[in-house]
Amino acid sequence: MAEAAIKKIGILTGGGDCPGLNAVIRAAVKTAIIQYGWKVIGIEDGFEGLLKEGKTRPLLYDYVKGIISHGGTILGSSNRGNPFAYKFREGGKIVSEDRSSVLIDKMRSQEIDALVIIGGDGTLSIALRLAKMGVRVVGVPKTIDNDLAATDVTFGFDTAINTATEAIDKIRTTGESHHRVMIVEVMGRYTGWIALQAGIASGADIILIPEIPFNTDTVCTVINERIKSGRNSTIMVVAEGAKPDGGTMSVRMVVEDSHDPIRLGGIGDMVAEAISQKTHIETRVTVLGHIQRGGTPSAFDRTLATRLGVAAVDTLAAGGYGKMVCLHATHIAAVAIENAVSQLKKIPPDGEVVKAAQSIGVSFGK
Repeated sequence: MAEAAIKKIGILTGGGDCPGLNAVIRAAVKTAIIQYGWKVIGIEDGFEGLLKEGKTRPLLYDYVKGIISHGGTILGSSNRGNPFAYKFREGGKIVSEDRSSVLIDKMRSQEIDALVIIGGDGTLSIALRLAKMGVRVVGVPKTIDNDLAATDVTFGFDTAINTATEAIDKIRTTGESHHRVMIVEVMGRYTGWIALQAGIASGADIILIPEIPFNTDTVCTVINERIKSGRNSTIMVVAEGAKPDGGTMSVRMVVEDSHDPIRLGGIGDMVAEAISQKTHIETRVTVLGHIQRGGTPSAFDRTLATRLGVAAVDTLAAGGYGKMVCLHATHIAAVAIENAVSQLKKIPPDGEVVKAAQSIGVSFGK
């Protein structure tokens, strides 16, 4: 029997927010309405919107006017609500159960024929499992960490590195005024794309990333050599997932009921303490945190997000279920979601970007 035609689609944003989400939503809604005459349902707070009552709403053409420049997501987002391991408290304990069948029933009851799922590796891993159950889905890659495989760039990354670069530029002036070591801790759990590119763009002297374990003695040697040569301040950019050689990541807390429970933090303070003890140089730490996720998306991210939103709807219309739209060089393509989430896109320690940084005197603490 022929598959029923798509008449109504749902759109959701999962995981952490990032600049450009609203641009994707806007483009997908407009394309669905203008090009295909489909109805669009907005699903609030990620997958939870399909598991709880009253958390979906129609997205009409006029509802998405003017949101291309807005940060965050008009639909809300969540790291919770994994339908395959939905966590809740029962008898004082956190338990989980598979509610994927409930989610599919909710889709049927609202006559949602297909989903555009916007998210990072966690959200898209859920999308992949739904696709294997027969749900018509297309994924859109979203993460400021730029760590999704199968796409050259994720939207939100450009805005994040611009935000980080501007902050580091400002921190540099106070470091130079007081002859201090200034450490800026940026996001980047398992990959250091933000630290690497913002560090290069801001002229950082030392960059510490998860892909290259560092040695604190080497870091201190670099700082001391800078002082001997008359450079009395040092700018260091540290990814939150950076770790010392033979050591582990600095975990700030664990959130048990979250799909992604580990919360990193504190590596900047750890490095600062080691520097202060070994060099007796005044060291200050600034943690940029969620400021990297917020604010107005850059022109690049608005354009990329728009192209991906259009492509997601076009891919659904063409029957490309289980695909993720992506950027390859300068053109938009569609690849199997499985290829995108099978591994993280990490920085090659001997790659061109790292070598370029080293060529201009940047140390990676190795």
